[in-house]
Amino acid sequence: MNIPAHGPRRLAAGALLLAVLLACAPGLAAQVAPAQATDSLRMEILRMNAVLDSLRREVARLGAQGQPEEPEDPLAKLRAAAQAAAGNQAPPPAPEATQPQQFVGRQRSLQALNPEISLTGDLFAQVVKGSTNQDNFFPREFELSVVSNLDPFSRAKAFLSHHEPGGEIEPFGGGGGAEGEALAVEEGYVEWVSLPGGLGLKLGHFYQQFGQLNRWHSHAYPFQSRSLPSIAFIGQEPLGQTGASVRWLVPAGGNAGTYTVTGEVTRSENENLFGTSSRPSVLGNVNGFWVLSPAVDLDVSVSWVNGKYEDEANLFGRNLYGGEVSFTWRPPARSLYRGVNVRGGVMVLDGLVAADGTHLAQQAKGFYAMAEYRLGQQWLAGARYDWTENPNNPDETAWLVSPTLTWWQSEFVRIRGEYDLLGRGDTRPGRFMLQVTFAMGPHKHETY
Repeated sequence: MNIPAHGPRRLAAGALLLAVLLACAPGLAAQVAPAQATDSLRMEILRMNAVLDSLRREVARLGAQGQPEEPEDPLAKLRAAAQAAAGNQAPPPAPEATQPQQFVGRQRSLQALNPEISLTGDLFAQVVKGSTNQDNFFPREFELSVVSNLDPFSRAKAFLSHHEPGGEIEPFGGGGGAEGEALAVEEGYVEWVSLPGGLGLKLGHFYQQFGQLNRWHSHAYPFQSRSLPSIAFIGQEPLGQTGASVRWLVPAGGNAGTYTVTGEVTRSENENLFGTSSRPSVLGNVNGFWVLSPAVDLDVSVSWVNGKYEDEANLFGRNLYGGEVSFTWRPPARSLYRGVNVRGGVMVLDGLVAADGTHLAQQAKGFYAMAEYRLGQQWLAGARYDWTENPNNPDETAWLVSPTLTWWQSEFVRIRGEYDLLGRGDTRPGRFMLQVTFAMGPHKHETY
């Protein structure tokens, strides 16, 4: 119970006044004789008695206010003693009511260590003019891809494929088709993607950065085969060799575009370009990409490959030059239903080798042009025209015209009809092809 600050002083003053009155009251009563009492004196004594009663009640009230508080709770005393023993440190506040804490393990689960595994199939049916009963159906390729992020700084990729010969375009005939293999490694490499200064490093066997389409796998081509100049100068498969590749993302900044510079040093393994040589070859590539508007972008690439051609009697240098451009129009509000992609390129090869193995002081040239128009969400129509010279005889040329119609059943299944009309010399062989590609797993029909 709290006592006001002026309480003790009032209590003392009241007690003193009460004592004085108690001491004076008998004397006053003795001095006033019954005979001599007057009415005024009697009234004064009654008033003083009333005052005295009032003072007694006030003293009793003040005394009640001044009583000490009840003893503290024993538990409170124990807490105070414990606090004093702990060095007068205040106990920690009680924790606030929160949600139950959930345990989170920091170890990696075994499933997270598994790589991404996918299988892609590329199947053909064809009808060849003048040979309708021969080689009508064949599985061109089955590709198994294994991709894994090794850590935050590097990842590894491996692509294993089984290729069945048949259906290849041979611009100059005579064994240009690919040979069947039980199981071959198309690509297998490890790469670092976040090195300082915008650098990326790749080590292993990989498709090289020659132009824009050389990195693409066959199931991702916009048409059923690669361009005629590429088939004539490099072969049925893309330019793929073993070595190191360094890529630099140029810090252009702003809206100036995106530029990459690639340099590669590899062992010469492509027989069309380098024969039996296994000496180092070098590749340089510069690529620029610009967003011209929200609906239009432009991609330009310039490439160069240099190496030594070697057989039993000859050793000389060879250079392959290439330039490619891609123009894409895709309105943002209708990108799933309308769009156009126009792509073209040129290739020049020097240091030619004749069929008899002699060195020709000439160049072979070729170009291609293709376009695709999106008719709807699932339908695309396309056409291409290719022309090339024979690297073994520049006086011989070949051309190809191919209209196509493609239906994307889903992102996992694509069905394409294509007619190929190949012209070389006086011959015009033609064929109709039905191509079905499918993808199992996370590795779809990617463009690399």
